[in-house]
Amino acid sequence: MTIDQGLVIGKFYPPHIGHRHLIANAAAASTRLAVVVLGNRFENIALVDRVKWLADEFAETNVSVIGMADDCPEDYTSKAIWKAHIELMRTALGLDGITAVDAVFSSEEYGEELAAGFDAAHVMVDAARTAYPVSGTLCRDDLTAAWRDIIKPARQDMAVRIILVGSESTGTSTLTRALTEHYRSRYPELVDVPEFGRQYTYDKFAAAQAQDPGAVLSDLEWTFEDFAVIGERQNEMENEAAARCPLVIADTDSLATTLWERYYLGEGSYGSYRALHQLPRRDIYLITDHEGVAFEDDGWREGEHRRAEMTEWFKEELTAAGHSWILVTGDHERRMDTAIELIDLIIAQRNRFTSPPWARRTVLAGA
Repeated sequence: MTIDQGLVIGKFYPPHIGHRHLIANAAAASTRLAVVVLGNRFENIALVDRVKWLADEFAETNVSVIGMADDCPEDYTSKAIWKAHIELMRTALGLDGITAVDAVFSSEEYGEELAAGFDAAHVMVDAARTAYPVSGTLCRDDLTAAWRDIIKPARQDMAVRIILVGSESTGTSTLTRALTEHYRSRYPELVDVPEFGRQYTYDKFAAAQAQDPGAVLSDLEWTFEDFAVIGERQNEMENEAAARCPLVIADTDSLATTLWERYYLGEGSYGSYRALHQLPRRDIYLITDHEGVAFEDDGWREGEHRRAEMTEWFKEELTAAGHSWILVTGDHERRMDTAIELIDLIIAQRNRFTSPPWARRTVLAGA
C-alpha cells in the first residue's frame, strides 16, 4: 500500500515516547503525515504548547502538526458524536490544505472507526504498547516517575524552574544548596545548577596567572564575548537539568548574567543578550536580600558597596521583564521556610492535571 497522506490523531496530554513511536512509524510509511492535536478547555496543558512541543520534536521532517480545539464529549458508541469529532478534524485538515487522507495510524481499537470516517485505511501500531509501555494517564498520575518518558521539548516547558539571584554575598548559593538538598529526597534526579560565571572567573584568572604569575583579580579584562559564553552555558546547564528532573533549582541564570555584564562593562555591552532571548520558561525568582547578611570577602568578590544597588537592579529588571519574584529575607531558616512553602505550592499546582468527566483512563496490560 502506497500512503501519500497519513494521519495521526490524539490529545498528547502530555506527548510521550509512545506518541513519538506512533508518529515516527506513521511518518516512515507516508509521503506526508498530518498530526492533529485535539485539546479541550477542561485540560490544563494548553493546546498551543502541545502543538509546539510536537512540532519541535519532528522539526525538518515530513510531519505537520495541527492544533484543533475539541470540546465535544466522547462517546465511542454514538454515531452522532463520532460525526461531530470527525468534522472538527476534517475542518482542521482542510484549513491546512489537506482534503483527503489515505491512512489513519493509531494504537487504539477505535482507530478503525476513525479511519472509516475519512474513507481511509487503518494502520495499527503497537496496540499492546509493548515497545513503549507508557500512556498519558501514567504520565499524569506520576509525573516524576514518568519524566524521562515525556518528549524532551515538553519536559523543558513542564519542569518547575526556581531561579535564585542576588547581589554578592547575600546567601544565594547557600540557599540554593540547602533547597536542592531538601528536595533531592523527593527528586533523586535533581541536579545542581551552579553559577557558571564563578567557575569561568576561576578559569580566566588561572589563565591570566599562567601568563603572569603576579596577576591579581582586578587585572582581569572582561569582554562582551566572555559574557556571551557565560550566558549561553548557564542556559544549557539549566536545560540539561530540566531534561533529567521535573524540578530545577538554579543558582543564577542568564538574565542575571546581563546585569553582571552591565556591572563590569557598562550599559553599552550586550554579549549575554543572545542568551537572554533564549531564556527558558521559569516559575519564580527568589531574590536574596542583602540586608541582614554580613558581607564575607572570599577573595573573589568586588566589595560590599554595590550590594544594595544590585538588589534594586534585580527587582527592576525582573519586574520590567514580567517575571514573578519575591524577596527572601530574614535569617536562613526564615528564608528556607518561605522558599519551601512557595515551591511546594507551585509543584502541587503544576502536577495537578484536569480532565473532562468523559475522559477515559488508559490501562496498560499488566498494569
